[in-house]
Amino acid sequence: MASRIIIFDDNQERLNSVSMLLNLSDGFVCTGTFPNANNLLVNITESKPDLVLMDIDMPGINGIDATILIRRHFGALPVLIQTNFEEDERIFGSLQAGANGYLLKKTSPERFIESLREALEGGAPMTGSIATKVLRYFSAETTAKKDYHLTEREKHILGFLVKGYSYKLIAAECGIAYNTVNNHIRNIYDKLYVNSATEAVSLAIRERLV
Repeated sequence: MASRIIIFDDNQERLNSVSMLLNLSDGFVCTGTFPNANNLLVNITESKPDLVLMDIDMPGINGIDATILIRRHFGALPVLIQTNFEEDERIFGSLQAGANGYLLKKTSPERFIESLREALEGGAPMTGSIATKVLRYFSAETTAKKDYHLTEREKHILGFLVKGYSYKLIAAECGIAYNTVNNHIRNIYDKLYVNSATEAVSLAIRERLV
């Protein structure tokens, strides 16, 4: 069954192009395009999406505030933030609001579609330059290092997550099967007491686990 995606963006051309890309891509269907998030709760309730693509800059309710509302009313519904900018304040504001990932609008169609699949599987896709900013931000914080009893393989895979690698790329780099990567990441979640890749990456960087 195709994954249902909705898009919030005040650029009509962007709405049209992304919805067309989704509808032409295997496993996806666009079930709603909205020029603002002012009727967010109704829009999501009626369109029943599996994932939300959220523009960060819109008139009325912006993408960060919209993400906060989604977390409050729709729990773990995946949200990917899209923007033209790489401003630190926006990046961290989005992640702190509960976004599952942060992508630049100039991301290639192939990487864009891969990021959607990754987010639907519980990953935290980020453009490489964004992941670097997150790494620098949290590296500046000092927190006592705890022992989470991660194996060397788990630390290795966690390190790739921190760098923004997709599950597919991690499998290729480690020379292991995609499903094996999934199993390792589930074990990492259990040991770190987290429920998503975003939380795992945040904790790993903050406590310098990799």
